[in-house]
Amino acid sequence: MATVLYPGSFDPIHLGHLDVVTQGVELFGHVTVAVMHNYDKTGGMFPVEQRMGLISGAAGEAGIGDRVAVVSRAGLAIHAAAEQDASFIVKGLRSPADFEIEQQMALTNYSVSGMRTVYLPCRADRGYISSRFVREIARYGGSVTHMVPRCVADALDQQFPADGADR
Repeated sequence: MATVLYPGSFDPIHLGHLDVVTQGVELFGHVTVAVMHNYDKTGGMFPVEQRMGLISGAAGEAGIGDRVAVVSRAGLAIHAAAEQDASFIVKGLRSPADFEIEQQMALTNYSVSGMRTVYLPCRADRGYISSRFVREIARYGGSVTHMVPRCVADALDQQFPADGADR
């Protein structure tokens, strides 16, 4: 059994992310999800600590909570992977454009650290989901319950109440 690191901003985690986490657990046994952030930048819909809680909640809803750890980290993903004693970094792919971006990062990470990246394709019915679109749809009153775990849908409902000014 190995541990792999799945880095990202996860603002918020959605079902495509959770699919990658689930695949990682099935293939490697344990996944550490690293909420990567930049201390110099403010922003994001959810604070880092809340994102971490939502990821833990989503893993619990999926029945894999005992095989998923959640950490936060600024800086480089390769440093987070080393700190977590990860064997690999895992990344999800939705499209050819994702591959181009991820391949450049993977080759750079390998050249700097020797850390390999494993790509996990998302399920066909999850390929369109992005955190950016989830945030936008929720902000303007659309339903995202088919794109996010229940705990995230609840957090978005609290963030954007039905009678809110953004809707």
